[in-house]
Amino acid sequence: MTTNLSNTPITDEHITFYKENGFVKVENMLTPEELTELREYLEEAMLADSDRSVKTDKKDGLYYRVLNQKVNTWRDHAGMGKFSFHKRFAESALALTEANEIRFFHDHGLWKMPNDSKPTPWHQDTPYWPINETDKGMMSIWIALDDVNEDNGCLAFVPKSHKLGKLTGIDFLDPQNIFDYVEGGQLDDQKPVVVPLKAGSCTFHNGLTFHYAHANATDRPRRALAIIFMPDGITFSGVTHPITDGVSLEKDQAIKGPLFPLLAKRV
Repeated sequence: MTTNLSNTPITDEHITFYKENGFVKVENMLTPEELTELREYLEEAMLADSDRSVKTDKKDGLYYRVLNQKVNTWRDHAGMGKFSFHKRFAESALALTEANEIRFFHDHGLWKMPNDSKPTPWHQDTPYWPINETDKGMMSIWIALDDVNEDNGCLAFVPKSHKLGKLTGIDFLDPQNIFDYVEGGQLDDQKPVVVPLKAGSCTFHNGLTFHYAHANATDRPRRALAIIFMPDGITFSGVTHPITDGVSLEKDQAIKGPLFPLLAKRV
């Protein structure tokens, strides 16, 4: 599998900004036709009853108020696979990470439910993943299916926070202050950056970057699709995780196989 980075919307400016700040905004990642299609597929996948994907909480649960989330939607809906394994997304991730090869780890549909939702607290993603490496560039694309701003749950990031390394996982229901784990002075000059998006645009962020999502105070769900990518060679820590539980992976073995396909490779 080869890739032509000119087929992505990623520019040298995107790469420089991402490397320095640990996140980047990319406009118009989806075409209008793709946006319409993905909205339909994700709605069907989120409402489907299945034991192949993982729904992280039931309706009216405490976590559901923070995030109505379903992991590995592609396993419920073939149409979602078109987007979860989309070459444009994977090759964009390849360009930004400067890895030689990019694998799929998992997708998740992310709905902030209307009216009584709670903010997603400041956190890093890496502490929740069952991996040994913390500095190899695992990252996520977060694609907005609706226009998002501070009223309905857009993301915010702390620039350069990915350079602090892996800190601790935050309890989303009773969140600790992640900034308490930062040694004095390291982020004194870094203010959070709020990133509103038009539907069809996206952000990419490093798994170590501090990020947050505002509550949804509107009367409609805020819909997004996130996909996690990993450079080839990331190894399994042996820690239990919904994506790797039941998969034949040995501790310290590279995460690969039919559920974690290679999606992009440099020429």
